[in-house]
Amino acid sequence: MPPLPAPTGLPLNTKAGLSGCTPVITLTSYSVVSREGLTRRTQDLWSPRIDLLTRKASMLVDFLLEKYTKKEPISQHALLKVVGSKYRQHIPEILRRASKHMELVFGLELTEVNHSRNIYALINKLNLGGDEGLSDEGSLPKSGFLMVLLGIIFMKGNRATREEIWEFLSMLGVYAGRRHCIFGEPRRLITKDLVQKEYLNYHRVPNSDPPRYEFLWGPRACVETSKMKVLEALAKFHGRVPSSFPDLYDEALRDQAERAGLRGAAGARSKAEASAPSRVQFW
Repeated sequence: MPPLPAPTGLPLNTKAGLSGCTPVITLTSYSVVSREGLTRRTQDLWSPRIDLLTRKASMLVDFLLEKYTKKEPISQHALLKVVGSKYRQHIPEILRRASKHMELVFGLELTEVNHSRNIYALINKLNLGGDEGLSDEGSLPKSGFLMVLLGIIFMKGNRATREEIWEFLSMLGVYAGRRHCIFGEPRRLITKDLVQKEYLNYHRVPNSDPPRYEFLWGPRACVETSKMKVLEALAKFHGRVPSSFPDLYDEALRDQAERAGLRGAAGARSKAEASAPSRVQFW
C-alpha cells in the first residue's frame, strides 16, 4: 500500500482545546462554497479573537469524551460545573456547539435518559456495521470520523486527494505521523481500520507523474451508508437542509433511486423463486 505522508504546507501543530486534543469545529472555520469543496476562512480557529463560548464548548467536549470512555453517567449538575456559573446564561449555545462536535466527529448524540434526575448519555447514532470493525473495546466509535471522510470525498466529486483529506483532518487537530489522544496514529487508523476493512479505497491516480494518490468510498461504506445520509450529516453541520446543496442533493437522490431499484429487483427475484413450483422427487 502506498505511504500516506502529510501534505506540505500544513501547520505542524495546533492549539486544540484546553486538553490539547479536540478542537471544536465552528461554522466560522470552514464553509461550503461550491461542488469543488471547502474554502478555509481567513480567521484561525484558535486565534485569540475566537469567542470564549467556543473555548468553553471545547472544555465540555473533553469532559463528555472522558465520561463516555469511562462509561459514567453525565449529570446536569456536572455539565453546569464544567461551564461555570459565569457562563450560565450561555449554556444552551455552549451545549449546542459541543453537541454538534460530538455528533460530527464521533457520531455521538447527547440525550437525556433520566428526566427526573437530569441524567444524560452519549448515544451512538451512526453505528456503521455495528461499529465493531471501527473501534477497539473501550475506545470511542470511529464511525463519525469515517462520515467526515466520506463527506469530503463526496463533496470533491467522489474522489479526494490525500492532500485534501489531510487538510480537512488538520481542522480536527489530526496530523499524519503525530499521535492523537483519541484516534491514535492517524495513518494507522486510516490504513488499518478504514482502508483494510474496505470503508475507504486508496490508490495511485493512473498515469500521474509525479505520483498522486486519492481516496474513494470503499465497498463496505457503499453498503452500510448512503450519499443521502452523508449529505444530511454535512447539511446539519452547516445549519442547512440537504436540498440547499443542489448538485450534491440531486446526486444523492439518484443514488437513492438506484439503491431502491436494486432492492426492488432483488425482492422480485426472491418472490419469483419462492412461488416457483417445487420439483417432486421420487425415491
